[in-house]
Amino acid sequence: MSRKLILTVQYLFLTAASLAILYPILYTFSSALMTPAEARTFPTPLLPMSFYLGNFLEVLHSVPIMRFMGNSLAVSVIITAGHLVLASMAAYAFANVRFAGKAFWFALFLSTMMIPWEVTIIPNYLTIKSWGWLDSYEGLTIPFLATAFGTFLLRQFFLQLPKELYEAARMDGCGHLRTFLRIVLPLSRPALATLAVYSFLNAWNMYLWPLLVTNSPDMRTVQIGISMLQTEEQTSWNLVLAGVAWILLPSLLLLLVGLKQLVRGMTAGALKG
Repeated sequence: MSRKLILTVQYLFLTAASLAILYPILYTFSSALMTPAEARTFPTPLLPMSFYLGNFLEVLHSVPIMRFMGNSLAVSVIITAGHLVLASMAAYAFANVRFAGKAFWFALFLSTMMIPWEVTIIPNYLTIKSWGWLDSYEGLTIPFLATAFGTFLLRQFFLQLPKELYEAARMDGCGHLRTFLRIVLPLSRPALATLAVYSFLNAWNMYLWPLLVTNSPDMRTVQIGISMLQTEEQTSWNLVLAGVAWILLPSLLLLLVGLKQLVRGMTAGALKG
């Protein structure tokens, strides 16, 4: 009886936590589908009386939302590709290549994860400015192409692969490059998919760095450009939330498609054997 009670309390807590997490998303889409008259009522209804799509169309005419989304998509794809290429090569080296001081260099590499982003943002900005990369895709992407977390995740996954695979590859005359391309990468799709989803969502949701390094509307990402829907005179919050809904759609679609791989890759990277 006590065990059933504990399970019931746990499920109730998890349900309440899930609803608390989902409520902002529900409120965003619900408000975006309300007419201006419904949005001005108090208290604001939880669900719209009808599915009003005028707010979404007005966002398209008010700001160049598609241009902003295109910039965010380009930045996210470049950063994700950089993470997959650089992290996979570094992870393979740390997992399977023997070199002097490997444990020390790996620990030093991981220690960068403990440095707060706020500590490095000013040096990074001054470097980008001195190189003339403000308002450019280089300035938006190159500081984020390397990832210590991605390297750690892939290294842990590579260590799980049977040693017999590497021995068989060496017996067949495969060097490190061929082993990496023909054996390790095809078997590491869950971990690579996990890193891809994680990296894309992080890059898509970046706010502070694009705010610092972009000045022209043509280079703004969607997180910055959406603020153009707010004015000093008047702010239509259902219009703003319609813009937020435009931003959320790609993230939600990617998360729905890649959630299984994300969970599988995270679990596989945490266990060995």
